[in-house]
Amino acid sequence: MRLWHFAKEILVRCPRCDGRALVAVHPEHRDGHAYAVGWLTAPHRLTCAGCSYVAEWTPRPWRTGAGDAYFAGRGVLVVPELGGPDDPYFGRPLWLRGACCGRVLWAYNLAHLELLEAYVRARLRERPESPGSQTLLERLPAWMKAAANRDEVLAAIGALRDLA
Repeated sequence: MRLWHFAKEILVRCPRCDGRALVAVHPEHRDGHAYAVGWLTAPHRLTCAGCSYVAEWTPRPWRTGAGDAYFAGRGVLVVPELGGPDDPYFGRPLWLRGACCGRVLWAYNLAHLELLEAYVRARLRERPESPGSQTLLERLPAWMKAAANRDEVLAAIGALRDLA
């Protein structure tokens, strides 16, 4: 499982009312992508049900030093950088974000949070057999995987679930 699996719908703080808002692939661009990078670089929309705020994000053309490039039919585009406590499209703080063990615990959405909880709760964590780049869970920071922090991390996850 990779972080991009959870990036189709990202819960964020609304820039107008600070309530819960959703960043998702624009409805006109949700289908027809053969690869995840297609919808990662597709236009996105931020919507807030609380105050009716709407904002649009369009992919930026790639240039040297701008990040990873995606060669699409619509030109060479910058692939948004996933990871961290802000959303990769609008730079808004994630809705599911809170202090934990002196650090910031964050999740893109409830499914992401549930995966983190299952992993932290597990007493035995087996590694996948296939070599290659690490999965989302293998890339978690040591403080989150430490048995000594399990109770605090699970408590923080519970508090974030209550927000969702």
